[in-house]
Amino acid sequence: MNYEPSNILLVEDEEAHAELTRRAIRKAGNANRIDVLTDGEEAIDYIFNRGKYNDKKKYPLPGLIMLDIKLPGIDGIEVLKQIKENPFLKKIPVIMLTTSDREEDISRSYSHYANSYLTKPVGYKEFEERIMQIDSYWMLLNKKPSILEA
Repeated sequence: MNYEPSNILLVEDEEAHAELTRRAIRKAGNANRIDVLTDGEEAIDYIFNRGKYNDKKKYPLPGLIMLDIKLPGIDGIEVLKQIKENPFLKKIPVIMLTTSDREEDISRSYSHYANSYLTKPVGYKEFEERIMQIDSYWMLLNKKPSILEA
């Protein structure tokens, strides 16, 4: 599978949140590419290179996935579960980035091996700072394998 450690996949159905996140990631300047998807089924197709995302060169695996829980159709927990059940994909860090601070959502995310769980701050500046911190940690500081292997 084609893997690009400096690419980010953002799965977010709220356009305003997606745009703020994308802007903050670009401002941090550590990602080569940011792909934004709006629902769980599309995210699964992208990650598994199915349907319109079957071209692995055009749609390489990201080095980081930012995943909202509340998505239309297949929710973020189910997307997380499918990623982490796959021996190859499970090594890709998945950050649950959501407005939910419900203990049930946090617990379910970690029980399906989320790498991190962050609630979206309400204020724009705080939101931007949090995204830039996420970007800096996961794209620069965190050590990841150069080649993902099963």
